[in-house]
Amino acid sequence: MIQRVGLVYDPVYLEHDTGSHVERADRLRAIIGLLEQERILEKLLLFKPRQATVEEIKLAHSAEHISRIENLAKLGGGWLDADTIISPRSYEVALYAAGGVLVAVDEVLKREVNSAFALVRPPGHHATYWQAMGFCLFNNIVIAAKYALTRHNLDRILIVDYDVHHGNGTQDAFFTVPHVLYFSTHQFPLYPGTGSLGEKGEKGGTGKIINVPLPPGCGDDEFERVFREILAPAARRFEPELILVSAGYDAHWKDALASMRLTTTGFGRLTRTLKRLADELCQGKIVFTLEGGYDLQALSTSVRATLEVLLGNDNIPDPIGPPPGDVRPPDINGIIKTIRHAHGLVK
Repeated sequence: MIQRVGLVYDPVYLEHDTGSHVERADRLRAIIGLLEQERILEKLLLFKPRQATVEEIKLAHSAEHISRIENLAKLGGGWLDADTIISPRSYEVALYAAGGVLVAVDEVLKREVNSAFALVRPPGHHATYWQAMGFCLFNNIVIAAKYALTRHNLDRILIVDYDVHHGNGTQDAFFTVPHVLYFSTHQFPLYPGTGSLGEKGEKGGTGKIINVPLPPGCGDDEFERVFREILAPAARRFEPELILVSAGYDAHWKDALASMRLTTTGFGRLTRTLKRLADELCQGKIVFTLEGGYDLQALSTSVRATLEVLLGNDNIPDPIGPPPGDVRPPDINGIIKTIRHAHGLVK
């Protein structure tokens, strides 16, 4: 079966000028360059982003937060905190980042494409209602989920976040919400310090937050096992109408910001699991949006692997290969058992 896969991208995303910061425009240049070189781009349906409206941004953020970003950009930019920088065009670009994910959601839900990847920046999953942080200005995936719930009248959305850092802003947004199941794998402890086993949601959202805090050194087999033994049964019980993915590639073994051992092939395997769940549960409706990933080769080859799997290709090249050294992976039996018991996933 031919898979129609959309890609949302525009050079405007390069105008969020962070200089030599790890979250820089070269990330997208490397990805687009590889997709062009390997002739993947021509297999995708390309969509232009639009700017999200202020009212759409308010689905996830306070008016004060939005004004703070806009005003600092108008003043020429500056540092919001030790990690997060704004340039003169950052506010405008951030509107296009959020709007790019909304375009991807629209195209998938209209069935113009089977799946879509929003290749956007700045990333979003750390941004909270009140605060930009962790390289993130607006929380693109929260805005997209709330947009899909309201504009498209959906009732259940699954968000899968495999960035190596916990998506604290996304968790905060849905901590008491019954309509969104948030599932996160992340290295723990690590920035931002959230995402423990005990953070499971409350009130209407009780049990709708599934955190899988993993020790350093986990690789392809450990992540795939977590997806198979925790994510898959939780997703089948929840029966989402749409799957949104915070696609961070900083758990790759080459990425210097963390200590995981995923490979390019491993990211392809995770995508395959997600695609199968989408095909089984929600007519294949799945949208990826870029979060982290800072080694340019690891990032670009892993995004390529993701898109190849979405296109239906099983032979995924991995020019980087496995991590060096014969390192024994950590034992995650106890973590899996605890989470499955806590969330009623044990038969």
